[in-house]
Amino acid sequence: MKLIKLQQIVGVPVTTLDVGKQVGTIKDAWFDEYWQLQGLVIEFASWFATSLRVIPWSEVVSCGEDVILISSESKVQRLKPQQITRSFFGGISKLKDMPIVTVQGTQLGRVSDVYFLPFQGTQIVGYELTDGFVSDLMEGRKWLNVSNNSNDIKLGDDAIIVPPISEAELEPVAASNFMK
Repeated sequence: MKLIKLQQIVGVPVTTLDVGKQVGTIKDAWFDEYWQLQGLVIEFASWFATSLRVIPWSEVVSCGEDVILISSESKVQRLKPQQITRSFFGGISKLKDMPIVTVQGTQLGRVSDVYFLPFQGTQIVGYELTDGFVSDLMEGRKWLNVSNNSNDIKLGDDAIIVPPISEAELEPVAASNFMK
């Protein structure tokens, strides 16, 4: 089963199955306190709007490369921004650019993207790490698979703490790892 790379679904339209209506495009994803995927944000609060338009992950019928399908527009919900405390781009705790460090104090990089499986309640199964623009050009980004040792990972508000073995498990990012 192919993994979904979160940043590749940002900008993808969300369409209803019942009438084929596009209800928005993906702007962000939100997670629970255990960093399990809870849903997708399709509209941020604006100057006049005091809520976000979101789709709970349990309401996603299909997550494809070109479109995300939900059964009907009634599945779109409104939440106050403070209800989404953990997300990829925003929220009180944002995953993008969060440092990943070992329990020995070695920083492995910063989160550039996350990978997950395309079914409900999915835990993050991998992180794409960056060491910065120049390092990305010279050495490429790294992939950290966390599906095997997810119980040993501490997902905090300001950092992700991983076991020392994680440094040896880093792999180059391969295009075949995720949905294109």
